Amino acid sequence: MAIDYTRRGDSASKKQPEPTIESPEPAPASPGIDFSRRNRTAAPGTPSGPAATRPPAPPSPPAATPARPISLSKITLTKSAPTISLTKRGQSQGTMRVNLNWTSKAPGKGFLAKVTGNDSIDLDIGCLFELSDGSKGGIQALGNQFGNLQRAPYILLDGDDRSGASVGGENLLINLEQPGRFKRILIFAMIYRGATSWTEANGVVTLFPTAGPEVEVRLDGDGSDSRVCAIAMLENQGGDLVVRREVQYIQGNQQKLDEAYGWGMNWTRGSK
Repeated sequence: MAIDYTRRGDSASKKQPEPTIESPEPAPASPGIDFSRRNRTAAPGTPSGPAATRPPAPPSPPAATPARPISLSKITLTKSAPTISLTKRGQSQGTMRVNLNWTSKAPGKGFLAKVTGNDSIDLDIGCLFELSDGSKGGIQALGNQFGNLQRAPYILLDGDDRSGASVGGENLLINLEQPGRFKRILIFAMIYRGATSWTEANGVVTLFPTAGPEVEVRLDGDGSDSRVCAIAMLENQGGDLVVRREVQYIQGNQQKLDEAYGWGMNWTRGSK
């Protein structure tokens, strides 16, 4: 379905397709230290012989075990440590992958659901974006808004895993060759089918920059009755691209997510 990404009140010359919202179907329910003694030379006049035997020196303590190095292969963003810089001012990277993975089967759905195949959990990853030139829009499977990696918006959704069975999950690709193109990107996920709470899905989002450690955000809240979760915000802060953990559960659809974060776009209904 054709969509208009422009803000309300923008001129017609800037019109792009408009994002869609789902016509919702009801959700189912110290380095080592050397402690050895210094070599001692007897001072002149020091008595010697049996009567002047010195007591044996105490044994040297064992060297301390070196501290285990901190792993920089992955960083998990938490409530107490919610932000990290992905790129510094003027730093160019390649394509960053943002991966969503989750448990594929909903627990306790019974024999009939397993026979019909309706026990599969279907989550969708997407994002709202705002480029440095002010243009805005959304990337998601809903409405076939898959984006483009080589031209605006420089973000691509690589597919739609409807079962959760794919080892690779779902991925957003973000072209960071020129990070200054972006003002902000809000990564979100939506329960499309098969789960009544986010704890059932056991979702995790991992950012794979081309330089630096992986960045992980776990969707570890219950979020009952909330089908949309704002996961992380990527924001241009003085030339640095910084990612901040959100994990905010939104009651409603993508339009409610838009309103919560002040994107200000017009939405139409769509399906996939």
